[in-house]
Amino acid sequence: MIKHKIIKSTFIFLFVSTFLISISINAQTVKVKIIETSDVHGAIFPYNFVNDKPSNNSLAQVHAYVESERAKEDQSVILVDNGDILQGDPAVYYYNYEKTNVPHLYAEVMNYMKYDAGTVGNHDVETGHPVYDKFNDEINFPWLAANAVDTKTGKPYFKPYHIIEKQGIKIAVLGLITPGIPNWLPKKIWEGIEFEDMIVTAKKWSAIIQEKEKPDLLVGLFHSGIDHTYDNQTADMPRNENASQLVAEQVPGFDIVFVGHDHLEWNKIVKGPAGEEVLILGPPSRARTVTVAEIDFTYNAENEKWDNTITGSIVEMKNIKPDEKFMNNFNSEFNEVKNYVSREIGTFTKTIDAKESIFSNSTFTDLIHNIQLEITNADISFTAPLSLYSKLDEGKIYVRDMFNLYRYENLLYTMELTGKEIKDYLEFSYSLWFDTMQSEDDNLLKFILDENGKPVISKRSGAATLKHRYYNFDSAEGIEYIVDVSKPAGKRISISSFSNGNEFSLDKKYKVAVNSYRGNGGGGHLESGAGIKKENLSDRVINSTEKDLRYYMMKWIEEKETVTPVETKNWKVVPEDWYQKAVKRDYDLMFNNKK
Repeated sequence: MIKHKIIKSTFIFLFVSTFLISISINAQTVKVKIIETSDVHGAIFPYNFVNDKPSNNSLAQVHAYVESERAKEDQSVILVDNGDILQGDPAVYYYNYEKTNVPHLYAEVMNYMKYDAGTVGNHDVETGHPVYDKFNDEINFPWLAANAVDTKTGKPYFKPYHIIEKQGIKIAVLGLITPGIPNWLPKKIWEGIEFEDMIVTAKKWSAIIQEKEKPDLLVGLFHSGIDHTYDNQTADMPRNENASQLVAEQVPGFDIVFVGHDHLEWNKIVKGPAGEEVLILGPPSRARTVTVAEIDFTYNAENEKWDNTITGSIVEMKNIKPDEKFMNNFNSEFNEVKNYVSREIGTFTKTIDAKESIFSNSTFTDLIHNIQLEITNADISFTAPLSLYSKLDEGKIYVRDMFNLYRYENLLYTMELTGKEIKDYLEFSYSLWFDTMQSEDDNLLKFILDENGKPVISKRSGAATLKHRYYNFDSAEGIEYIVDVSKPAGKRISISSFSNGNEFSLDKKYKVAVNSYRGNGGGGHLESGAGIKKENLSDRVINSTEKDLRYYMMKWIEEKETVTPVETKNWKVVPEDWYQKAVKRDYDLMFNNKK
């Protein structure tokens, strides 16, 4: 009898406990806040190492914001990053290539900030296997990319997805990287990895996650943009560079899709394949903002699942004070990077300004051309301005100035092209760059136009919006040529000779210096312009530098000690009177109204 009573009491206790738990769950609401950084490009500190002055955007400010959110007892915080972190700032360049015998500073920073998950970006891959493999070993959170597949094993090279649990809520995060990498980067940098289509991969892994994990929330963390039409791509084109919204619209199961890569700001709702709402969020770059998804979960006892309400927001960092503990913790690394960029490497006898490069031949691009020609001993050089706002003043030149002169860690290729391919390459470049002028009243630059045919002015910058990216505006050095903007695209370029007076022939083959982004098909100049098939581009590469072009530029200036930048004036735009009037008008649109 005693035994029976004990059993009975236990049964009553269990029954009451289960009943009370059921009531508790039924009434329970759980609040989760997911904070995303993306395309930070090494902006760890509130300091611009390139311009040698404080800035108001950094991970130090992001950390202050995240810590303030973590301190709120009524919510759980998840911190994620969406790639492109290891390129774009001297702080990461130094730990990528100079000080490699210690854990990477950015890994230490992200571990300190307690990131929960991250996705690999194309500029992270750009650093090369030794850098990103080492970084992946040093971080305390999973670095995701389900569509980056190991060619030996057939399995993802990085982790495909990650499960995060908060207060009984199960959240699945699927990572994807833009599959355009083989179009931009040398094969040796991503050797052993195949970048598969985002939509195909998302369908595969979404089904696996739903079946195996049964999450309460499915989150996409995609280093890829929104505009699937960018660079003349289409929605049904395999391996679309910017397929994030296509995934949200075509692949079932996603509640939130965080995006990146395009450096644009996104906070919008799209419809999934069954008409369900999917929130898309994405910040611009360099930790200027973070995006925030706020999810309120309520337990639905009848269906035995968590219902949710999701809202998105964008939070600016400029008015947030950098976290003091963060700054103190990384003070020695900050000073070490500052000392590195402050090293003197030479002297310029003349100021060079990238603004000139968008309208004509300029000392800024000609300096890059001349360095490329000397390094490669090529016949012709192609390059574009990688910034419109870089300026190197006359006087002493420091390591920091190299990041203004050349923004990216491209290798330098020497390729073999025919004279006709060179002309067609230039025709393509100037078709992106200059509009067809029918009178002196027309614009020279190709702008996005409104319904009245006027250039669209950016609300953020106050400048007119170019139709194509300026880093695709390649000019040539080593040849003399004219660009006639009164003629239609494809019939503008007249090449008269080499600059040394030698004959230029459309039928002969020549050595051309070009960066690895362009040499691998980036921008379409070699494929759509010169007509070389993608699979044949590697056959045209005669030689490649081992290190990035910026490194060789630095060594070149150190060798020269004193550099006098010279504008070669090897190309010009005609009709000249139309051109002169259009330049003044377009300069005002681009720079004099800029905020």
